[in-house]
Amino acid sequence: MTAVLVADRIMRRFGGLVAVDDVNLALAIGEVHAVIGTNGAGKSTLVNLLSGEIALSSGSVRLDGADVSTWSQPRRARAGIGRSYQRTTIFPAFTVFENCRLAAQAAQPRPWAIWQASGDCAASRAAAERALDAAGLGADAGRIAGSLSHGAKRQLEVAMCLAGAPRVLLLDEPLAGMGAEETDRMLALLARLKEGHAVLLIEHDMDAVFRIADRITVMVDGRVIASGVPEAIRADPAVQAAYLGSHAGAAVPA
Repeated sequence: MTAVLVADRIMRRFGGLVAVDDVNLALAIGEVHAVIGTNGAGKSTLVNLLSGEIALSSGSVRLDGADVSTWSQPRRARAGIGRSYQRTTIFPAFTVFENCRLAAQAAQPRPWAIWQASGDCAASRAAAERALDAAGLGADAGRIAGSLSHGAKRQLEVAMCLAGAPRVLLLDEPLAGMGAEETDRMLALLARLKEGHAVLLIEHDMDAVFRIADRITVMVDGRVIASGVPEAIRADPAVQAAYLGSHAGAAVPA
């Protein structure tokens, strides 16, 4: 598969701390690429570097072959990089639809578009409807977002990403705090979304990772120690020693 987003030897220093150290990563349409590692491994910093939330110390990020290393987060979002966060970032007092419509307006080329009246934004309304349907929340469009279950709120965040019509989805722990049924729904959603997107998944739930990921990258102390298909990652002695623990001896899910 052809990579749509490529990180080449990217690094981020915070004073004397190297949070992301010489990392290479390629994301392709049609794949869920999971990044795993213990707390402090550099996973969220990696997402922030790819999305433009923070600047690179060195290295480069390319989107569809274009160097976007110096682009701001809003510019990268408009170019096709969508992201979610570890903590929910919805407007709980607004309806599900209004949350998604605002996300669609914010993704427009004109930065002031978010302040337009909803009736003047037919394109944003249509984008919100498509995104909610894609995320499985079309029937909940009129509900107050704060009344949703935790899992549905996380689905709404994915829908808000989709409202900007991204090609790349950077999802930072979307399964955190979910029960088994909610996890199953989110994994089914990710399986559908990868058909038209490159999906980067940061996740601590190893059972879920090995169920959904096409490729897995393992980080320790800011560096990549292994990257490959799930079967190879599970069998890698360095990964077993550094991270997988009890997961190392289990069978890879079919």
